[in-house]
Amino acid sequence: MIELSHLKIMIALHEKGTLTQAAEALCLTQSALSHQIRHLEKKLNVKLWQRCGRRLRLTPAGELLLKVGKQTVPTLVQTEMTLKAMGQGLQGLLRIGVECYPCHEWLTQVIAQFLHTQPNIDIDIIRKFQFSGINGLINQQVDLLITPDFYEHKELQFHPLFEYEQVLIVPTKHALAKKNYIVAADLCDQMLFTFPIEKQRLDIFQLFLWPDKVEPKAHKQIESLAIMLQMVEHQRGVCVLPEWLADSYSLQYHVKKIRLGKKGIYKTLYAAIKKEDQNVSYINAFIKLGMDTR
Repeated sequence: MIELSHLKIMIALHEKGTLTQAAEALCLTQSALSHQIRHLEKKLNVKLWQRCGRRLRLTPAGELLLKVGKQTVPTLVQTEMTLKAMGQGLQGLLRIGVECYPCHEWLTQVIAQFLHTQPNIDIDIIRKFQFSGINGLINQQVDLLITPDFYEHKELQFHPLFEYEQVLIVPTKHALAKKNYIVAADLCDQMLFTFPIEKQRLDIFQLFLWPDKVEPKAHKQIESLAIMLQMVEHQRGVCVLPEWLADSYSLQYHVKKIRLGKKGIYKTLYAAIKKEDQNVSYINAFIKLGMDTR
């Protein structure tokens, strides 16, 4: 079998022209290099070089092997360097799965800082419909999962990024806008807009309405945050958002935020990774940036 060392020998002999210079370039003795050439020719049963005085000339078989070497060696060398860099956490691809629709606004800020501080790491954002949540993390579809849901799992680690409050968003002239907080019954006659997530995973239902056996008058899912806020502003309904996201849009729309219940509803955003990746430096760098950015 032709090995990488054989291809390097062919390139060195072609570039240097003599055994002595080629041996020096390869950090070999001249006798060791001669032995390797004879061994390769014997194994292939073909002559690769012919002597022309002190210099060497390629045979057609040698020309073919040299051509392969010039095509292959740079690729293999670069691949080896890349793999070593990846092993040291200096180069790679970070595939981020996002289960939290509002998180895209926050994620934009984190990614901007990450790309600046990690120039050799690429990022790929995998949206919910492209992977299967926690299973996507376990099955190697994503390397890091941004999620508001915590799970106990022997293969995973959950890193809390920050805590936030869920708040109700209403038009500034809405009847509920005068309240400091609402109770579940206040939503009985309201159109509720949410992101397209299963009801069972929506905090407004799971933690606020259903415990009091309450349903809103109607429920409509909207993927676009801008459209959702426009609908609220024009008094077509109400929605629930993380407070930090509501604050960032407060000047663009005529809306007001209201606490859900007297004590409020608080959640934590997590970065979930596989335990086997806990020492990958660029993954840890992303998590740290996530904790510092809000």
